[in-house]
Amino acid sequence: MNAYWECLRAIVSREWLRFVQQRSRFLSALVRPLLWLVVFAAGFRAALGIAIIEPYETYITYETYIAPGLACMILLFNGMQGSLSMVYDREMGSMRVLLTSPLPRSFLLASKLLATALISLLQVYAFLLIAWLYGVQPPAAGLLSALPALLLVALLLSALGLLLSNGIRQLENFAGVMNFVIFPMFFLSSALYPLWKMREANEWLFWICSLNPFTYAVELVRYALYERLDPLALIVCIGLTLAFSLLAVWSFNPQHAALRRAT
Repeated sequence: MNAYWECLRAIVSREWLRFVQQRSRFLSALVRPLLWLVVFAAGFRAALGIAIIEPYETYITYETYIAPGLACMILLFNGMQGSLSMVYDREMGSMRVLLTSPLPRSFLLASKLLATALISLLQVYAFLLIAWLYGVQPPAAGLLSALPALLLVALLLSALGLLLSNGIRQLENFAGVMNFVIFPMFFLSSALYPLWKMREANEWLFWICSLNPFTYAVELVRYALYERLDPLALIVCIGLTLAFSLLAVWSFNPQHAALRRAT
């Protein structure tokens, strides 16, 4: 048990040191959602007032509606950025060194996912604090009740990022692949607009958004921030986290970079 604990502590500490040394990473993670909250939402505030929908009990401002989606945006970008570090480590050979440990590969990769998720949570709560000062104020208890939901979503998106990175053999291809994943997932979800508005606009868009895993991640966090539970979103998020994690462990091949150099 001590060996497992020391391994987990070492991996989390390594990710923390990498995060601390990259201050721009923290700032960039906050700049994106804050621009959406302050600039984008201001332009749409009058046109997109939100009616009374669950989990809200009254009419809300557009800023209040998009705040959970923007928190999940941080988790989405960090999950994909975590997969970039995985590709980099695989290219540089450090992952192959790590995997020489006698501990199971599944535990090593799970520790990597957990480390990425914990770093993401710090950035999310920094954003929620700034949003609170800006006037987006969910119940104080909701910030605590949202912690398990945020952790689950962070693990889900980190596992997805790891799974996608397994198919990337060259670091140069990462940006194109990730942009192809990140932006459709974010925009074709309930992060910026309620699903009923999507249905009013286009039935096909509504069904695409309804099938998007990111929609369920956003709704799970949205409900949790207001001390509510969306059972369907919880089931979907748990199921996808397990599925993506198992597929990521099964498909992980630290020899990709070595094979590419050999050819």
